[in-house]
Amino acid sequence: MKRGVVALIVAVQMATTAAFAESGKKYDPGASDAEIKLGQTMPYSGPASALSGVGKGQVAYFKYLNETQGGVNGRKINLLSLDDGYSPPKTVELTRQLVERDKVFAIVNTIGTATNRTTHRYLNQKKVPQFFILSGAAQWNDPKNYPWTMMGMVAYQTEGAVYARNILTTTPNARIALLRQNDDFGKDYVEGFKHALGDKARMIVAEVSFETTDPTVDAQIIQLRASNADAFFVVATGKHATQAIRKAHELGWKPQIYLPVGSASIPGVLKPAGADAATGIITAANSKSAGDPTWENDPGMKEYFDWAQKWAPELNPHDSFVAAGYSNGYILAHLLRQAGNVLTRENFMRQATSLKGFTTPLTLPGIVIETGPDDYLPYQSLRLQRFDGTSYKLIGDVIRE
Repeated sequence: MKRGVVALIVAVQMATTAAFAESGKKYDPGASDAEIKLGQTMPYSGPASALSGVGKGQVAYFKYLNETQGGVNGRKINLLSLDDGYSPPKTVELTRQLVERDKVFAIVNTIGTATNRTTHRYLNQKKVPQFFILSGAAQWNDPKNYPWTMMGMVAYQTEGAVYARNILTTTPNARIALLRQNDDFGKDYVEGFKHALGDKARMIVAEVSFETTDPTVDAQIIQLRASNADAFFVVATGKHATQAIRKAHELGWKPQIYLPVGSASIPGVLKPAGADAATGIITAANSKSAGDPTWENDPGMKEYFDWAQKWAPELNPHDSFVAAGYSNGYILAHLLRQAGNVLTRENFMRQATSLKGFTTPLTLPGIVIETGPDDYLPYQSLRLQRFDGTSYKLIGDVIRE
């Protein structure tokens, strides 16, 4: 008799525990027991297509997670990565489709300032996370007014200031030329650059802009070449960055070139420009450079190359954009894992805004990812690196802003 009572009590307790566990699950659109659906738009075509390795790498990372670990917490990650051609109207159309038709849980890692700006207000009104967007525009760090938007890069103004300070330190009498993409991307970089120069802004002897729809920037480079500048800040993306580097070389102009981190892919931007033309270029970094012999025996780099060989054989593992896709996938998986069974958009943002000392396998030593509810900037330190014709080599120490 007693055994029967005990068995009944145990059965009731187990049922209660199971019911409690089930009741503890909370889901917003895009999440369920079986799946977490994410969305993004990428420039798989158009002038910034060189950046599309981010999306390809991320899709491959989630395929790896799904097939080897069953996804995250038993849920498969379904990333819908669509081609917006780096065209803001297309970004709006596809983002609305992802939110309203496909019911994604979050929009993640979309590339571009102009593209993200077109969906910024919409996603915040819908309370859909616009997570770790690949733009460093200052407007993204505004948690009071836009709590659903986070940038996933070093702020453009911060990065531009670092290049200016490097010029002031290494060549204080330099004559500086600027090529500026005529949008918020170009504006923020140049603003930070000029602010850091301060009363030395007169060192800028030539500044020319271009439109992302321009077929080439050859005319602009010819104009800048006439300035005989010693330092050249190329505030451009994709093919326009490649064209600027190549044309300067063809004209026999050999200034010290500075290139934004988002435009510094070796196979995507530098090699098409030519190794001779690109050798010596300085850019920023918060991640290890794939292909740099410095990291040949690094456990994190070995992990990345093992993944790339098995799960992304069609991609170039030396492409910094592919590596970025891998790292962004790693960060997302961590946050979804931390969210547990409470897969609400609010809880996801809570996890995203409480990162402390976080790193990925490819994060540079001395650099961490940290966020807070009042400051969404994930990266507030970086390193400078120089291209030697084959790979990047770090120069100087960690720079903290």
